[in-house]
Amino acid sequence: MNFVGQDILSVDQFERADVERLFDVADAMEPFARRERITRVLQGAILSNLFFEPSTRTRISFGSAFNLLGGEVRETTEIRETSFAKGESLHDTARVLSGYSDVIVMRHPEPGSVGAFARASRVPVINGGDGPNEHPSQALLDLYTVRKEMRARGGGIDGLRIALIGDLKYGRAVHSLCKLLALFEGVRFNLVSPPGLEVSEEIAAALRRRGHAVNEGHELETGIHHVDIVYVTRTQEERFPSQEEADRYRGLFRLNQAIYTEHCEPNTVIMHPLPRDSRSQAQELDEDLNANPNLAIFRQTDNGVLVRMALFAMVLDVVGRVDADARPVTWYTGKRTPR
Repeated sequence: MNFVGQDILSVDQFERADVERLFDVADAMEPFARRERITRVLQGAILSNLFFEPSTRTRISFGSAFNLLGGEVRETTEIRETSFAKGESLHDTARVLSGYSDVIVMRHPEPGSVGAFARASRVPVINGGDGPNEHPSQALLDLYTVRKEMRARGGGIDGLRIALIGDLKYGRAVHSLCKLLALFEGVRFNLVSPPGLEVSEEIAAALRRRGHAVNEGHELETGIHHVDIVYVTRTQEERFPSQEEADRYRGLFRLNQAIYTEHCEPNTVIMHPLPRDSRSQAQELDEDLNANPNLAIFRQTDNGVLVRMALFAMVLDVVGRVDADARPVTWYTGKRTPR
């Protein structure tokens, strides 16, 4: 894959070599993300962040990643604040905004909408999530986190044992992550969901065709035995036909420290694409796990900046120039350790 000038719409665009090349670039971004060095390689470039669904991590980390490379960010977060509210089409909006931008990140509630927007855009478009369909940059940062966590334990992605827990029907991050993991060798998938929220047969069959072991079930405790990674997802209530139906699933699966200690191996990594639902009736990932050193959810969010910096650098063809004007930071960057 030639990243330069490309839209990033689906993980289907990636081969294993593309993923590994992207991750190598992400590794090189760490001094800038950690505020050890400054670069202005994208000075003068403009990112348009168009987020028409709620977002904290994806929207802000894309913006932060672009700023860390020296670019400027323009944000739109409400459909009612745009000409969509007046009936303007995706095509016309794309034609207009791509004239104001060098790259666009878009999140939209309709599957396929970001792709339709990209076809009319004059600049590269990155999919920040299109309804229940895909979330490619989330899957990339999740896989990057898997690689870092496994390397710290002397392993890798090939031969990984992973349990995917929760809403596997509507969880677009799960859909994209499964497709990326399928590029590797000998992965064992435990797909654990409440009845009715199973991953699609299409995805499960594709994993089996690639030679991976796929176990599907509905028991949390069984599913998290003998795995390297437990990847938990919340109930995607915004995707359900009604709130009443979504409420039936909330809180059915709860991973807490007691369950982890009894059923997981001592070094099992805990991941979650966030946000986790911390309301009392949900708690799919209990806050009593916050002190567990294997809880990687905040390392995931940090890794999101690295991966998104790498995407911008590769799509805008500045990888080889990031270090050209690099210099040390000039402000205090110390942080007290959170309690």
